[in-house]
Formats: sequence, C-alpha cells, structure tokens
Amino acid sequence: MGVLMSRRQTVEKVQKVSLAVSAFKDGLKEQPAARRRAEAGGTRRGTLEQTVQEGEEEASAGPSQPEEVSASKAAWERLRDGRGVEPEEFDRANRFTPPAFIRPQRELHDDEPPDISLEQREQVLNDEMCEICEVWTAESLFPCRICSRVYHDGCLRRMGYLQNDSTVEVTETAHTETGWSCYYCDNLNLLLTEEEMYSLMETLRQCKIIPETCLTLDDFLHYKHLVHKQQFERPMEEAQEERAALQFSALDPDKKGHIEWPDFLSHESIQLLQKLRPQNSLLRLLTAKERERARAAFLALDQDGDGFIGEGECHKARHTWFRKHQKETPSCNVSISHVGPMSESSPASSGSSKSQEKTLLATEQEEARPVDWPRFLRENVAYILAARPNSAAVHLQPPA
Repeated sequence: MGVLMSRRQTVEKVQKVSLAVSAFKDGLKEQPAARRRAEAGGTRRGTLEQTVQEGEEEASAGPSQPEEVSASKAAWERLRDGRGVEPEEFDRANRFTPPAFIRPQRELHDDEPPDISLEQREQVLNDEMCEICEVWTAESLFPCRICSRVYHDGCLRRMGYLQNDSTVEVTETAHTETGWSCYYCDNLNLLLTEEEMYSLMETLRQCKIIPETCLTLDDFLHYKHLVHKQQFERPMEEAQEERAALQFSALDPDKKGHIEWPDFLSHESIQLLQKLRPQNSLLRLLTAKERERARAAFLALDQDGDGFIGEGECHKARHTWFRKHQKETPSCNVSISHVGPMSESSPASSGSSKSQEKTLLATEQEEARPVDWPRFLRENVAYILAARPNSAAVHLQPPA
C-alpha cells in the first residue's frame, strides 16, 4: 500500500509540473512574433513559424473578423505542431497536459536498405504500463495495434483524445483482430519532419486551403489541379483527374459528399512521404507489429514456400491493409478495385468499367513475374503506413 501511494503521489507531481510547463509555454506564445523569430536564432523551426506568421498576415489583410483571424492562426499553429484539432471549449484545467511532440529528423543511414528478414520472426510485446499515467492495471489497458503503447480509457478521456462515442469504439476494437491505433499512430502527419511539414504548409497556403475545414469533390479536384500544375508546369490529364476522383471516393466512404480534414491531412502527408523519401526510408518507419503483419501476409500468399509470389497477389495485398473494420469487409470483397464505397454520382464511376478492363489485362500479363520478399515490402510499405489511422477512409487508394 505504501508503494502504491508513493506511485500515485509521483504521478500527481508529474501532472502538476506538466501543467506548469504548459502554462509557461502558453506565456511564451503570447510574445510578439518578431521576438520569437529572434530567439529561434534562424533554426529550421523558424521556417514553420514564419509560414504560420505569413498565413496570419494574409488573413489579417482580408475582410475577416478578429475572431476568424484568431481561429485561423490557431489552426495553422496546430497544423505546424501536429496537435490535431482542439475545440475552443476544451477545458484543460481538469485534464492531463498532452506531451510535447518533437517532429522526427532524418538520419544519414535512412536511405540504406534495412535488414528485415522473412525467416527471422520478431517477438512483439506491449508495454506493461499506461503511456499517460505510467500505472499498471492489467486487463483494463488498451493496446495500440501499431506500436507497443497501452492506455487507460480514463486517461485518454482526460487527455481529450476520447470524446462522445469513441470510448465504446476503443473498447470494442482494441482487443480484437481489427485493433485500435493510438493518437500517435493515428496521425500520419506526425511522420513528417519539420522540413517536410514546412513544404506541406507552403503548398496548402499557396492553394488557399484553410486548415481544419472539409473539402468537397470540386475543392479536392481544384487543389489537385493546382498542385499538379505547380509540380509539372502542365495541366492534369483526364486519367489523372479520374484517379483523383477515385481517391476522393475512397476518402469519403460514407458518401457524405465531403472529406474530413484529418483524412485529407493524412492523405497529403503520406503522398508527401512517397514524393520526398525513398522506399528504404519508409521501411524504417514500420513498427515490429507492422513487419510481423507483412510477414504473415507474404507467407500466406507463398503457398509453395519458394519465397516468391505472383504480381497479381502482390497487388491484392495492397488492398488488404485497409480492411480494418469488419463491417466494411463485404463491400471490399465485391471488387478489389473498389477499396471503399464509391458514389454512383461520382464522375469517376463513369469510366471505371473501362479502366477495370485494362487493369485485368495488365494483371494477367504481369501475373507471371515473381515478387520476392524485399520487393513485396518496398511496394507495399506506403499502403501499410497509410492504413494506420482508425478512420474508415482509405488514405492512399491502391491502383486497381
């Protein structure tokens, strides 16, 4: 009993210190932007803050009200810091203070091929104590399906990460084969370095994308057209626009007519990772659980045990990563080219039959080409990472 009380007192002290540090940081944020840039000393962090400041200046130059300018400023800051959406009514006085997040940095050896053996299995063990309060209470801990962290549902509520009916969803899926991703793994934007985040923010700002807003199909296609023209200096072709429309349908599985901001941000984050990093660097982002899941998928496809699978089987495996929710499995089994429901009114649905016929012919021709374990990992790594979020949306639409 004495040890338990000592542990509880330690946790309370840590919480008080966290609150004090949070208050100190909030005080620093209220200082003028010029002083912040001077204190930054020209570091890479200053580039992100400069982007936020430029967004604020553009907003203040327009006819917007002060409240809208303040909300836009807060949205850009949350985007920069990877904190996600924080509602204004969020009362942090009675909650734990979220830990400060430091964006990852690229290492010199990141581009070298990692040693991921097919034969040598990895022992996957979850942490014993809650990531938030560092207390062990056995069965009441909810494990993340991506990393080794575990959590109490009460701690997640006090952190503000469980709201409304999300508690029921966590309790129903965390201990099942479907699994649940913690708030670190659920946010693909946290995989970006500061430089990569600066690049994404600059693109969003140039394309007039407002953070934390929903995007309709027209908004999404307009954004894709602008990004394509900026990158290649030529208009987007019809086939590319059709693929963009298919991606929109995959990001809108409930056919609401718009995609939520977290899904759009995760999609753009994984797209940027594919663009800026080689496959070897992406492979180093995989966790032990993801590597084990990939091994199980490859071994299940390699029925003769020769270490090779067909090209078509490799294509099918890309779709299986997104079958996280049991209720979506029947719709996925109808056709592997439709990972996520597609609206009948979608402009992409009109030409989908022709594209499917071409894809079937291409798949038959490529079926004879064998795929080994290293190639299987390289070609699937982006889809494995894109399947991390809990959302039913498909954040990286695999080719048909």
